[in-house]
Amino acid sequence: MIQRRTVSKSYAPINEPEAFERFAPKIQATLKSAQQKGASGAEAGISIERGLSVAARMGEVETIEHHLSRGFGITVYFGLRKGSASSSDLSEKALEETVEAACRIARLAAEDPAQGLPDQAHLATDFPALDLYHPWGVTPDEAIQAAITAEAAALAVHPDLRNSEGSEVSSFEGYRMLGNSHGFLHGYASSRHSLSVSVIGEREGEMQRDDWWTCARNALDLETADTVGRIAGERTLRRLGSRNLGSRRCPVIFAADVASSLLGHFIGAIRGGNLYRKSSFLLDHLGKEVFPAFIDLREDPHLPRALGSAPYDAEGVRTQGRALVEKGVLKSYVLSSYSARRLGLETTGNAGGVHNLTISPGTEDLKGLLRQMGTGLYITDLMGQGVNLVTGDYSRGASGFWVEGGEMLYPVEEITIAGNLRSMFKEMVAVGKDVDLRGNTRTGSILMDQMTVAGN
Repeated sequence: MIQRRTVSKSYAPINEPEAFERFAPKIQATLKSAQQKGASGAEAGISIERGLSVAARMGEVETIEHHLSRGFGITVYFGLRKGSASSSDLSEKALEETVEAACRIARLAAEDPAQGLPDQAHLATDFPALDLYHPWGVTPDEAIQAAITAEAAALAVHPDLRNSEGSEVSSFEGYRMLGNSHGFLHGYASSRHSLSVSVIGEREGEMQRDDWWTCARNALDLETADTVGRIAGERTLRRLGSRNLGSRRCPVIFAADVASSLLGHFIGAIRGGNLYRKSSFLLDHLGKEVFPAFIDLREDPHLPRALGSAPYDAEGVRTQGRALVEKGVLKSYVLSSYSARRLGLETTGNAGGVHNLTISPGTEDLKGLLRQMGTGLYITDLMGQGVNLVTGDYSRGASGFWVEGGEMLYPVEEITIAGNLRSMFKEMVAVGKDVDLRGNTRTGSILMDQMTVAGN
């Protein structure tokens, strides 16, 4: 069934100077209003987002959606008390009511000595040009054609690919402005475009699925629809004939697009919220070895066009390139102003998360890592959330390929891999140079020494 939501005309590109002139007075007025109501400090933000998404399946359009949203949020502080409120209505009356709601909440809140705006000295004052805004201007017809082309290219890989979970093209852009009573006021536009496809293969009663996707700030940096479809088809085809695997301990390679989850668990363990709650297996590990000496892990927030780039964090604190891990040693935590105060430290500019987490790649591509491993398990998909950040215990469902002599012999499924993150991080053998750039974490495939594999 075709579902359509349309608008009368396409949007013009966001004019950043005009957007600043439009929203800055609203931010300033709400901050002033909060202070007049007795707030000792306040921060406010406005965002607008718009876009197009198209989904197709088996050559037919399933959905065409135009998206348009806007929002306002304000946080006020009455000494050590905090209150927040938000609205999707940007009218003067609605903004004033939102300010009043935040103030009411703050007056009733309990005191917390860690609450408050970031220190003024930490706020961003320089705003590098990060090349984050590239409107696509794709029409619904063009998006439909790209989605159908990608799906057709996937199904054309082999006759055993007979069905599809569909393909989708999305294009989003927006503008965000942040201001606070310390005098910080800034906004910038950004964009994000993507194309994905997932198909189903069937052979002798067995069915398998897999997918592929591409994502970028600039549509010119996307892989072509034919390429995305072909890779999705090839990935699905190679999973047909999957077998079970007997339980064992063996080396494991995490494919680049799933290896990012390992680094995500590491970031969770050094995140301020988990540290001050004492719910991390890396508590009190600053300055200690947590990876092998060949591992360097950085945050690079100012990479042009990168999906995780930002001139400042969610509080307006400046972002900067820095080492989280250097030669295997933990050099820094991931802190917001609040979590830093709880720990007696200074913010690291990570309110809202890390920016372009990057692990230094090695010299081998995936084929080289497979040869280095020799015999073991190559993991291409992970399921479940069996990770305990308090203890580091790790257990997740997985599928992939059994490898012997450096070559993938056959696909495997319905297995569980298990270990402890503390030892897993220290037992990394190599990081591939096949770096996946489609997200906020940039890593190649990761070879682990030994893990427990539970199968039949």
